[in-house]
Amino acid sequence: MASNKARWVLTLLLCSPGARAHTPSPTDSRADAAVPAQIGYKSAADAEQKKTLRLRDFHPVSMLHVPARPVPKAKFYVIDVHNHTNDAAGIDEHMPPARVIEVMNNTNVKTVVILTGMWGEKLQHVIDEMVKPYPGRFIVFTQMDWSKIDDPDFSQEMVRQLDDAVARGARGLKLLKDLGLGVRDKTGKLIAIDDQRLDPVWHECGRLGIPVSIHTGDPEAFFLPTDARNERYEELTEHPDWSFYGPQYPQLKELLEARNRVFARHPETRFVSLHMGWPENLAWVSRMLDEHPNVMVEFGAREAELGRQPRQTRAFFLKYQDRIMFGTDNGMDEEMYRNHFRWLETADESFDYWGYPAQGRWEIYGLDLPDPVLEKIYHLNAERVFSQFKGASKGGKQ
Repeated sequence: MASNKARWVLTLLLCSPGARAHTPSPTDSRADAAVPAQIGYKSAADAEQKKTLRLRDFHPVSMLHVPARPVPKAKFYVIDVHNHTNDAAGIDEHMPPARVIEVMNNTNVKTVVILTGMWGEKLQHVIDEMVKPYPGRFIVFTQMDWSKIDDPDFSQEMVRQLDDAVARGARGLKLLKDLGLGVRDKTGKLIAIDDQRLDPVWHECGRLGIPVSIHTGDPEAFFLPTDARNERYEELTEHPDWSFYGPQYPQLKELLEARNRVFARHPETRFVSLHMGWPENLAWVSRMLDEHPNVMVEFGAREAELGRQPRQTRAFFLKYQDRIMFGTDNGMDEEMYRNHFRWLETADESFDYWGYPAQGRWEIYGLDLPDPVLEKIYHLNAERVFSQFKGASKGGKQ
């Protein structure tokens, strides 16, 4: 009886599924190779060691299935108040003027403002090449000659230079970010944005009725260490001279507050805060606009910053619809303009800003602005600013 029972138990074990799975056979090695690893819920033991893909080689393709609504031409004609095409400073590559006009015609851009016209004969060249041959299509701004900052009569020299530039055809003054970050006197001291030697120039701009477009500071990340926590790590690695981190530079907020003191001291002058002023902090920009009614803003090269916070940006654009102007600061290209139009006019979700991923690895979202707001931003606000021109001062070159 005992031996029969043992044989029965052994037979049962051998015939069970578990026993069959472990029974050796000639085909076992092939079968095991074909069966994938069991699906699990823990990280692979060597996961960290495998994360060796270089950031510059990482180009993920979005799997989102969302509508894409291309906008080949702006709904209303456009005045681009922030451009450097064929300027005197050589910021962008020179482009045949006929090609510039073609880009504008293809996208419904009526007028482009060339901000960096410099002064004297360099300014005259821009006016002769771009302004005179194409009436109504280009506006050029002048700048200050910082090489004269230590001259005892610097203020009046710059007023005379400004008057000459306006007489030649300039219709605004542009200040680059080097004021506050790069311009130094002979002792090596940085020239503050609210330096009183500049007051006569701001006043003269108000007297002439020309706007002052001023670039102060830069993205907030440029004032932080270029390390693994910096969202613009790639951009700052590409352009290390754009980093303003360290005790040798003022803090971003210090620069902006100095500039705001200039706004307050010169209510008779129209200022344009380029790049929105501080697009990462729209609450701060709101307070600036509320406190300084003589200030406008534009969003050149800040589509990326604004487009990733669409709800807050849309609310801001609706509230300050009379204070915002259209600007690109991105050269001349049909697709560049169309990307901006898509951002402003549609409700499209999760698409590349122009130049992605240069400024940061994130996507942007359309603002779907109402037509009356679009028209103000596209051209009405800029036209109101330029209509304040009171005429060239006597004594300048005609």
